[in-house]
Amino acid sequence: MKAYSISKYSKSDKMQLVDMPEPNIGDNEVLVAIHATALNQLDNKLKEGEFKLLLPYKFPLVLGHDFAGVITRVGSKVNRFKVGDEVFARPTDFHIGTFAEYIAVNENDLALKPKNISMEEAASIPLVALTVWQAFVEKAQLKKGQKVFIQAGSGGVGTIAIQLAKHLDATVATTASANNFELLKSLGADVLIDYKTQDFETILKDYDLVLHSQDEKTLSKSLRILKRGGKVISISGPPDVAFGKELGLSWLMKMVISFLSRKVRKQAQQLGVDYAFLFMRANGKQLAAIADLIEAGVISPVIDKVFPFTAMNEAMDYVASGRAKGKVVVKI
Repeated sequence: MKAYSISKYSKSDKMQLVDMPEPNIGDNEVLVAIHATALNQLDNKLKEGEFKLLLPYKFPLVLGHDFAGVITRVGSKVNRFKVGDEVFARPTDFHIGTFAEYIAVNENDLALKPKNISMEEAASIPLVALTVWQAFVEKAQLKKGQKVFIQAGSGGVGTIAIQLAKHLDATVATTASANNFELLKSLGADVLIDYKTQDFETILKDYDLVLHSQDEKTLSKSLRILKRGGKVISISGPPDVAFGKELGLSWLMKMVISFLSRKVRKQAQQLGVDYAFLFMRANGKQLAAIADLIEAGVISPVIDKVFPFTAMNEAMDYVASGRAKGKVVVKI
């Protein structure tokens, strides 16, 4: 099969199109012919080595965390899926590799593709939607009437986060450039802040939740707009001690993580608010619940561009630029 591979961490090197053996499958896995994959900032960060201490991958490495496709083979113990099923997923860490024609995936990571969207649209969903689900439903338990601030509303995570928050009957504030306001209004955003000309800290007050995806300065300001007892959930760091425990990291790595997050934890404590880091994980059951919301018309994919498989590196460069509205997809 054809796949895009890297042989070392690098900011400048391009992924190489290579021939690789078709993956073998375990008893609880299926083989999927990938029809489309989506690119995420996570792929670029992995490529550049930002997570090499937390996620020590071996080389050569095929990146890619999102896909939609068709099952071509099933393992002997698979009981929820069959050959011919159209599926989508975010494969679990250390089993990624969707920048390829085929992938072996554990059935627990899979969900049936929503019937009302295309393969390209389905591929755009798993990582960002699972991130938002785990932030809002699992960690924050966002409730009707609460106020949530979603940074970078026009990005891949932001466009889904706005829709899920509105489904949960929250009031939604978000930042974006003014030329994206109409899109974000159509998704349900209530308060729109032009990050180029306005400072959200002077506009927002007594919020219950912030979904943080930006830099350290923005994180500090986000803590200050919360009411006492409010919560920041960060998907861009710094990682916290609870995350270290989740990953089962060594004592030394837990100490390093504690050191990295000490400043934000101290500020949160002084303000009487909570800080938590989220590194989303694969979860087929949650993805099936998201698929139901898509089929019900509650959540709609937002795609900026679809690239051909031959333009995988160009697609990665576009994602890295930070200019995408919604998701960037590659058709395989």
